[in-house]
Amino acid sequence: MSEKRKEESESGSPNKKFKTVSVQRPKIEIKKVKSTTLTFQHLELDYYTGTPYPNMPGAPSGPVPVMRMFGVTEAGNSVCCHIHGFSPYFYVLLPSDFTESDCHNFRKVLNNAAIADMQSNPDKITEAVLKVAIVRGKSLMEYQGNEDSNFAKITVVLPRFISACKRLLENGTYKNYHFTAFESNVDIDLRFMVDTKVLGCSWIELPAGKWFKRTKNSKFSITSRCQIECDVSWEDFIAHAPENEWARVAPFRLHSFDIECAGRKGIFPEANVDPVIQIANIVKLYGANDVLTRNVFTLKNCAPIEEEMLEAWAQFVRDLDPDVFTGYNINNFDIPYLIDRAEHLKLKNFDYLGRILNIRSVVKETINQTKFEKRSFKTVNFEGRVAYDMLVVMKRDFKLRSYTLNNACNEILGEQKEYLHYNIITDLQNGDEQTRKRLAVYCIKNADLPLRLLDHVKSFTNDIEIARVTGVSITSLLTKGEQVKVVAQLLRHSQEAGYFMPIHQYTPSTEHYEGATVIEPKRGYYTDPIATLDFNSMYPSIMIAHNLCYSTLLRPLTKEKLGLTSDEVTTTPAQNMFVKSSVQPGLLPQILQQLLAARKKAKAALKDEKDPVMRAVLDGRQLALKISASSVYGFTGAQAGKLPCLEIAGSVTAYGRSMIEQTRLEVEQHYCVANGFENDAQVVYGDTDSVMVNFRVKTLERAMELGREAAELISKKFVKPIKLEFEKVFYFVQ
Repeated sequence: MSEKRKEESESGSPNKKFKTVSVQRPKIEIKKVKSTTLTFQHLELDYYTGTPYPNMPGAPSGPVPVMRMFGVTEAGNSVCCHIHGFSPYFYVLLPSDFTESDCHNFRKVLNNAAIADMQSNPDKITEAVLKVAIVRGKSLMEYQGNEDSNFAKITVVLPRFISACKRLLENGTYKNYHFTAFESNVDIDLRFMVDTKVLGCSWIELPAGKWFKRTKNSKFSITSRCQIECDVSWEDFIAHAPENEWARVAPFRLHSFDIECAGRKGIFPEANVDPVIQIANIVKLYGANDVLTRNVFTLKNCAPIEEEMLEAWAQFVRDLDPDVFTGYNINNFDIPYLIDRAEHLKLKNFDYLGRILNIRSVVKETINQTKFEKRSFKTVNFEGRVAYDMLVVMKRDFKLRSYTLNNACNEILGEQKEYLHYNIITDLQNGDEQTRKRLAVYCIKNADLPLRLLDHVKSFTNDIEIARVTGVSITSLLTKGEQVKVVAQLLRHSQEAGYFMPIHQYTPSTEHYEGATVIEPKRGYYTDPIATLDFNSMYPSIMIAHNLCYSTLLRPLTKEKLGLTSDEVTTTPAQNMFVKSSVQPGLLPQILQQLLAARKKAKAALKDEKDPVMRAVLDGRQLALKISASSVYGFTGAQAGKLPCLEIAGSVTAYGRSMIEQTRLEVEQHYCVANGFENDAQVVYGDTDSVMVNFRVKTLERAMELGREAAELISKKFVKPIKLEFEKVFYFVQ
């Protein structure tokens, strides 16, 4: 299986040295590039510092940022697309006396200061600030009336100059004026996606005649392992919204693997001591039932030398060209162990596991310190590929008794992995072919189960839809938490509405807001049916109904200054003021309305869809829309987040508490003997967005009837779209 290892190539990437299982992608069918439209679904997006492409927009010389998309065509061909001409920028609020005639001198002063601020300048950059333009708009934070203000849009040559220019302007570099910056904390990849209307995992179209395919003879050399590598201007491609035919998903390659190490008894394996003895692999295409390949790389049987086995596996990965790595705990164990082991063995070619030829995969460890614990996380770069660890997904999406692979499969799949005590793994490896076969069966099962989990819980499908709904990449979903999803949506809607997002400087604070209410349970043993009434999308509905937003938050002095009347202002139960939608519709309510409307549309399409793959996609989409809507409230209450607003968060929960209490009063005052009902109803419990009602009736049918009636009656008491719904009945069956 192995041949003698060759030396690393001059380009810094490995030569092909090993014969492995045939897993080549389909052949490319592009004959004439100039007359061909290239369409692919992008999975990953990053940027690098490169050189300008002739006759494309952007800085004409020097180092420039080049956006890079990785994706797959409908036929299954891998694509690396270099996108040229996009430049990073941010905004500052301008003083009232700043005019167009000041822009030239402002740019000159800031540019000189930014160049002087550099500790070194090996690229001999002379134009750090490319352009300064006056734009009109408003700060997203707080209602200030309908008058726009002047902002400067400052475009710089490289992303690193944004923080430097922000600091210089805040510190009085220009005429000793201390500017306030907006949107300087937006990463260039997100900025690019917002400006070009690229959503996560959206389909990208490169029109015929607008893109250029890289070849061995082209001016810009081939830098990736993708089948198609091309260049295009950022102004010339089309990003399709994920609707109708563009809702489909490309045949992404999913590569699940598991490793086994020959550890010492009672000691956890260490990469600088314990060898890797087996690597099991299962590969399948997204949406396919059958696997593409299933194999185990085994020390002794396949390769007598560990170094050769590891190099052969790395070559297998490069030939396979997977879009997604998956497995169980691969982020913190399998992947770092393989790379650390290869480094210990001084393997020259192993760690070229990403799609870019001359970039090595490197393990980085991050420490997350809280007041309760210290936890370390390991990350590895695989340019163009996604590391999709199912352990991370399980911890994120499910509450399990234990997060071992065995227990996760037991609770979710109803089956367990093959039992094999770790103390006998080394003995099995050191035995004969039969004992190694037993170990291989165990190892391949451990590679199979994560794929089974992924398929069963539809996690990858759901994450694709969340990426589409929120407008961020899959990797951002996995590594940047909940905040980035709301930031992306805010940026998109702010841009359309003429708002600029301020920057929140976090400082520890004792300020807090009161959370959701809990009606103390009426303890007892109930044989009567208990009806549950539930507010549909309670917190999003509250924000829509009462126009709660950063842009509608009103301060007392502003109300007085603008002469707003009480009919134009809502005072919340938390005693915060917001202008009504008749004065100015809030941005957050608009976002939420669109999310909820899109969810309703997805659920309707799901009912009519017959194809099982598309049903999974649509179901994932409606779930993604629900989660996305619910996360907006949490974003406003995260004090260490990107843009907290406790006035919004506190008002939402205050409304929620009052609604639960009002529901209790309405139920108990209406459904009583005095009004002709059989008995006096009683709310026996309430929590956040639901109440449990004992109508004191004996039949399930009557409890359901009264539950539906009560939901309809009480919904009329609230501002639309707040709606109370009958959910279910708890009934003791003897």
